[in-house]
Amino acid sequence: MPTEILMPALSPTMEEGRLAKWLVKEGDAVKSGDLLAEIETDKATMEFEAVDEGVIGKILIPDGTEGVKVNSPIAVLLEDGESADDIASTSNPAPEPASAKADAGDAGAKAAASGSSAAPAAPARADGERIFASPLARRIAGNKGLDLSQISGTGPKGRIVKADVEGASPSAAKPAAAEAAPAAQSAAPAAAAPVPAGPSTDAVIKMYEGRDYEEIKLDGMRKTIAARLTEAKQTIPHFYLRRDIKLDALLKFRGDLNAQLADRGVKLSVNDFIIKACALALQKVPAANAVWAGDRVLQMKASDVAVAVAIEGGLFTPVLQDAESKSLSALSAQMKDLATRARDRKLAPHEYQGGSFAISNLGMFGIDNFDAVINPPHGAILAVGAGVKKPVVGKDGALEVATVMSVTLSVDHRVIDGALGAELLQAIAEGLENPMVMLA
Repeated sequence: MPTEILMPALSPTMEEGRLAKWLVKEGDAVKSGDLLAEIETDKATMEFEAVDEGVIGKILIPDGTEGVKVNSPIAVLLEDGESADDIASTSNPAPEPASAKADAGDAGAKAAASGSSAAPAAPARADGERIFASPLARRIAGNKGLDLSQISGTGPKGRIVKADVEGASPSAAKPAAAEAAPAAQSAAPAAAAPVPAGPSTDAVIKMYEGRDYEEIKLDGMRKTIAARLTEAKQTIPHFYLRRDIKLDALLKFRGDLNAQLADRGVKLSVNDFIIKACALALQKVPAANAVWAGDRVLQMKASDVAVAVAIEGGLFTPVLQDAESKSLSALSAQMKDLATRARDRKLAPHEYQGGSFAISNLGMFGIDNFDAVINPPHGAILAVGAGVKKPVVGKDGALEVATVMSVTLSVDHRVIDGALGAELLQAIAEGLENPMVMLA
């Protein structure tokens, strides 16, 4: 029976995407792992791989189509011996209405299993749940004597595909990946918070009748940013800690290091030192290296530091994992690579998800200081301003000129209390004002 290929969910916050480009055409033979299409999510452009083998019988969604809902059909895959005549003429790429999904057997699972409605013959698990598998997977399972009720699928909506049965034995147990699926599904609604209520679109447009303006449609990234940051300000009890940090010692140390590293093509930025100082501070104050997890706090062992990167139309926060154990030159090289791919929207989800702490640096734009919004589930974010020469009182009481950088630590009070936040900020400042200590 022809199999519908569904729009995948390529990130936790993805509800719809843009089918940027097909990498196959009708009539092409594909196998598991072959690239089928490029899909733009709310954050990046990613390649979509086939999970089964067959021939592309029909492409339902053309290149460049926007707003394609997750789990809606985008193409039809034919098995050996099938032709385009076997494709149901009623194939419809549009998502099914909510009422249809309430039918027994779940309409979403039906779409994942087949373009056919021959449901009565489908086997079921012990709990009565129908089993959906591709015809090829059923043939392989039959030849190997496998019980499909003991196998969990990795295809769309849990559908069993060729890869699931090829390596399975007759006593195959339910894969661990399947156990994680319910948790992932239950977490999805929280990640896709709706844009909050405010003046309606019609009310705002009416307000500006007679004025010239250009209407700009929100893309997936802007919708996600709006939803997540509104959620953050509405649900996270922010408090703010501010202080000035003297940079003169760091700037001199950085200049000396860059001169010695010039032959290797390495040029360290002030931001590289800030990343390192934050990573080490999280190790020095481990209770602050934590995230909010709904009904508990997760205290992290490694310092996974996210850094905000501005791109056209939005921003990414790529994460530098284990930043406390990496050299300054390694952090610099990794940050440059992540920032470049972020601007090209080529980051994979695991590269911008996670972390317990974030840095947002607007100093290069001449901003003296600002308050950053915490990116949930992080416990804190450091807002970094520009280094500015200012008159300061020295240790001997004499007036002198120093390069001073203003920083603000935004803290989630559910995770970090005031004194603990102050201890963390003090540790960050000590690292930046005594940069040689960071290499010890």
